Amino acid sequence: MSEFNIYITDKSFIKYAEEICLMIEESAVQRKTGIAKRPVEYIRRKIEEGKAVICLTSEKQLAGFCYIETWSNADYVANSGLIVHPDYRHKGLAKKIKGKAFDLSRKLYPDAKLFGLTTNLAVMRINSELGYRPVTFSELTQDDQFWKGCSSCANYDILNRMNHVHCLCTGMLYDPQKKPKNGKKLNVKGLKIYERWLRFKQYVLLKPFNKSSRK
Repeated sequence: MSEFNIYITDKSFIKYAEEICLMIEESAVQRKTGIAKRPVEYIRRKIEEGKAVICLTSEKQLAGFCYIETWSNADYVANSGLIVHPDYRHKGLAKKIKGKAFDLSRKLYPDAKLFGLTTNLAVMRINSELGYRPVTFSELTQDDQFWKGCSSCANYDILNRMNHVHCLCTGMLYDPQKKPKNGKKLNVKGLKIYERWLRFKQYVLLKPFNKSSRK
């Protein structure tokens, strides 16, 4: 049975870049949502700069990955490309990788707001445990380059139709100046309520597209 180790990257991990990109792309296709793979050179640069974390098995096989992006002059930081290899899912690795990336982000950019977009309730739970809270898109970075990155997502038409105010994704934000009070994190009951809200949001936002597909 494999054991897992999580590392802050350096140039010795560049050899995994192509495999990481392929894994991100395949995951996006399977979910039919999310961001498609990044260019290999971009991932290599993140690895070499030490702005990523990687999870390897005891046999040095790739098990997971996540990298750091900065926006709006590093006022905002995103932990992007969180991925776990299909063979190693349901072992709690996503939570450990995200936690390591969160700690690294706080170390490198202690005053920055950490944010993310997700449609995944498991990721929402992880984010909530780290101190993130659901927010409107207006509270996230307004850097045009960030939103251009959504153009490879299957739901980009919805984002444009809603004038970048709503989409199937939920925005989540960690503000170091506004640490959550005790009891304010999403609990199981809160997640179930939010799951119902997500289904309703999907119904409303996808309804026009479903109608057009039937014509």
